[in-house]
Amino acid sequence: MKLIKYIFIGVLVLAINACSQKLQKQKAPAELIVYPSPPDVTRIQYLTSISTSKDIEGEPSVFSKYITGEAPPKPIIKPYGVAMHNGKIYICDLDLRGLEIIDLKNQTLEYFVPEGLGQLKLPINCFVDSLGYLYVADAQRHQVIIYDQKLQYVNSFGTRESLKPTDVFVSNNKIWVSNVSKGSIDVYKQDSTYQFLYSLPETTQPEEKLFQPTNLFVSPNKVYVSDFGEFSIKIYDHQGNFLQSIGSYGRNLGQFTRPKGIAVDKDENLYVVDAAFENVQIFNKEGKLLMFFGGSYKKPGGMWLPAKVMISYNGLEYFQKYVDNRYLLKYLIFVTNNFGPDKVNVYGYVEEKVKGGN
Repeated sequence: MKLIKYIFIGVLVLAINACSQKLQKQKAPAELIVYPSPPDVTRIQYLTSISTSKDIEGEPSVFSKYITGEAPPKPIIKPYGVAMHNGKIYICDLDLRGLEIIDLKNQTLEYFVPEGLGQLKLPINCFVDSLGYLYVADAQRHQVIIYDQKLQYVNSFGTRESLKPTDVFVSNNKIWVSNVSKGSIDVYKQDSTYQFLYSLPETTQPEEKLFQPTNLFVSPNKVYVSDFGEFSIKIYDHQGNFLQSIGSYGRNLGQFTRPKGIAVDKDENLYVVDAAFENVQIFNKEGKLLMFFGGSYKKPGGMWLPAKVMISYNGLEYFQKYVDNRYLLKYLIFVTNNFGPDKVNVYGYVEEKVKGGN
């Protein structure tokens, strides 16, 4: 009789789980949010947002709740920088004094709060190189801290007198660091010595100088810098020669009030977060404004004091289920929000399918 009882309980639990999963699958689809709005051709679709571990792990099954209880979800608290590598999203969290690490393949969200030599105080931005090494720009510690693929502390560089890093980027065997205390981009060797190489720009021309560099992006031949102190994006070559400036102070389209995170796609289109406008503006390589998306938060897709934008051509398979069947997903756009209900917005750059195609 006991065996029959246990079998009955097991079948009942499985049936409840199946019913629960079926109900979840049959939820009404979310409202389609696209930019620009019709009748213009859609370029960007809002896909989803990530704010807690529940957004990654999903609801626990009835059985697991019964056996282990229901643990509270881990929230993303106050995100700023974001990076992605091999199916993992790394989010610098100012209040956590650490990072949230989202494993999309295994559907987990874990806190990374190192201690000892690797302890973080104000992790603003981060970067993961091709080997999986994590670099964190910590403005309060006045250092860039490096961790290996297993998140073990490797080394750090910088001194209180010489460096206040606000962003870090690894490219061309060099580590590029925005140094707000000197008004420069400082370049270091990407090896065990972390030897300082040079700073850019070296110029006396006011329009070419950096006044408050906060965020940067390094392409194969250009360095893009968000100059918070002059409300513009300055662009240099890798030797520090000034190429152009995009934007100016103001509240009109193509202008900035609080420019922060920046990213550049493969077509050299520049994405710029403005925390005051609470949107992202997109410029072509000539500096012409193409479009903007986001806006002050009123519903999903909006932004609430956005900080960073990051583009990824990898990991599309994890978000494909959110893409409307009218569109082809070309790449992902992540935007972090310091406040509000949606802490990390995920958008897709899309193209309309050819009629008659799949």
